[in-house]
Amino acid sequence: MHEGGNSEGHRTRTGAPESVVDHEFLALERELTVLLRRARASSGEMVREVHPDLESSAYGLLVRLEECGRQRATELAAYIGVGKATMSRQLRALEELGLVAREPDPADGRAWLVHLTEVGRERFRRVRDARRARYVRELASWERREVAELARLLHRLNRGVEG
Repeated sequence: MHEGGNSEGHRTRTGAPESVVDHEFLALERELTVLLRRARASSGEMVREVHPDLESSAYGLLVRLEECGRQRATELAAYIGVGKATMSRQLRALEELGLVAREPDPADGRAWLVHLTEVGRERFRRVRDARRARYVRELASWERREVAELARLLHRLNRGVEG
């Protein structure tokens, strides 16, 4: 008997019964959907604490710049998974707010490197530290090894979807 209560089980698009593996992947999809929805909302809240005029997608850019330092816009676009025009618009907004700056790439005079300004770094770190403190509170009942295992599995998932 499956979750819905009848003994037929779910059917796939082809009409064939789902296997146990399919059920596991449906459960994974459901949980990831909830997680991603909450993460988007959380990122929106966090980035607005950096600056109220920022879009939620800017948080990922700030994370990447904090972790990796100076980056070309094309590298950021590839990492985040957006086009050049979208990246250019997002970086322009961050630059107008004084959170990032551009400088010529010494390896290629035609290209620019983007980096956090001191103001951007300070604001980002304050918000990131608050976010991490929230994780600590929310996962206080978890064992450290469980948190480490979740981080390991999420890293593995992210590496797998990078292509």
